Amino acid sequence: MNDIRNETPGGASHAPITLYTTLVCPYCVAAKNFFRSKGLSWTEIRIDADPAERERMIARANRTSVPQIFVGDVHVGGFDDMMALHRAGKFEPLLSGEGA
Repeated sequence: MNDIRNETPGGASHAPITLYTTLVCPYCVAAKNFFRSKGLSWTEIRIDADPAERERMIARANRTSVPQIFVGDVHVGGFDDMMALHRAGKFEPLLSGEGA
């Protein structure tokens, strides 16, 4: 996994989160709200604003829907996938670099 860490508002660090989105995606908004509720930072890549980024997302995730969420180099999937990991207690360990 990538060693880059993002600083949260509380000063804690976590693996970098990359979120591929579009402007009018309700699940993208839900993912960002979840991250905010956890005090997490993320990098958002709007694929509707940049067709080249859309192609990179498809190559990286092998999916065309948004959001596509990565923690470090680990592909989490979409919002429902992330919430399933969270409910199973596996999302937070992934953030700390322990894997899913």
